[in-house]
Parts: sequence; C-alpha cells; structure tokens
Amino acid sequence: MKKNNDFRTVYKSGRSYANKYLVMYVLENNRDMNRIGISVSKKVGNSVVRHRVTRLLRESYRLHENIFNGGLDIVVVARNSAASASYADIESALLHLGKLHHILKIYFYND
Repeated sequence: MKKNNDFRTVYKSGRSYANKYLVMYVLENNRDMNRIGISVSKKVGNSVVRHRVTRLLRESYRLHENIFNGGLDIVVVARNSAASASYADIESALLHLGKLHHILKIYFYND
C-alpha cells in the first residue's frame, strides 16, 4: 500500500494489536491478495535506521508471506524500540502479531 487514504482506512476501521517492537492493523480488503503497508516514524531514528527497520519488516513478511491468510490490508507500524532490534526480533514480533490477529494459516511461534 502506498496511498495515504488506504492507510487511513485501515487505521480507522481495522483491528490493532501491539507488542514491544510493532503495532499491526488488519482489515479485510475483499481481494485475493494481501496488501502490506509499513510505517516508520521520524521519531524512530535517522533515515538510515528507519530504512533498515523498513527493510527488515519487508523481508520478514516476504519470507513468511505464504503462511498469512489472503485478502487482507496489513499496516505495520514500527515502535521506537525497533531501531535497535535484530532481524530475529522483528521476525518474531511480526509472527506474534499475526498469531494474535489469527491471520496465520499455521499457528506457530517460538517464545
């Protein structure tokens, strides 16, 4: 997702869960595929840090895209603590939120 209006719709009408690193909003989009939007505020750090967090989130979703249910608009917002998180932390946080939203085809999560 790239359009501000799409993000606003998901924020307004979607359900949200949060953990230490991320906040995830989910809304059904009545399509056969998912659309993912990633938001990293300027409060998270400088541009290098923000782009790193964005890349980690995008890659984590890409590698696990096959276990997410289809037909969803997903917006992931990074929290300040994500700036110092490793890839494993981000991946775990993303899957944890997917589990909380019940949007994973396979329910697994390593504590």
